Amino acid sequence: MRMCIDYCQLNKVTIMNKYPLPRIDDLFDQMQGASVFSKINLRSGHHQLKIQDSDVLKTAFWTRYNHYEFLVMSFGLTNAPAAFMNLMNRVFRPYIDSFVIVFIDDILIYSRSLGEHEQHLRVVLQTLREQKLYAKFSKCEFFDDPHLAVLRETMLQGSAKEDLRLVHLATSLVRIPEYILRPPL
Repeated sequence: MRMCIDYCQLNKVTIMNKYPLPRIDDLFDQMQGASVFSKINLRSGHHQLKIQDSDVLKTAFWTRYNHYEFLVMSFGLTNAPAAFMNLMNRVFRPYIDSFVIVFIDDILIYSRSLGEHEQHLRVVLQTLREQKLYAKFSKCEFFDDPHLAVLRETMLQGSAKEDLRLVHLATSLVRIPEYILRPPL
């Protein structure tokens, strides 16, 4: 369930943050030569962004039970997407245009090989952990590659030969979710 408060009056007097969203055709250009992809979707992206103390009062709303104020960015505030995009670009600036694309609360990791992708994924997951940003595991996809789909199917059918690379890959695929779900230190 997502609460939606009518912030029309507040949005009318808010100075618009014109932070640019990336152009789709530019994003495709960045991925030239990549063959392995992972997608991480952040859980309730806006709610992971704290509101400045001086602005908390502006988010106030009433229910029949009580008066409430948001301490984190609420859905419906005009600058929420731009503010979150700004945060994501600052967090991932060292990796953008190399192996990361961010679009609001979605992160795409792209690589030329499996080994490279595993390293890239570890960097991104560690960055999320350090910044206390949390993924929604059910919306994440890891090691998305047509060849891996065949590999997974073959392994499930039990006809894969004992190959250390396959065993390592399968183990990596199992370990990644644990890494995401583990709370930050």
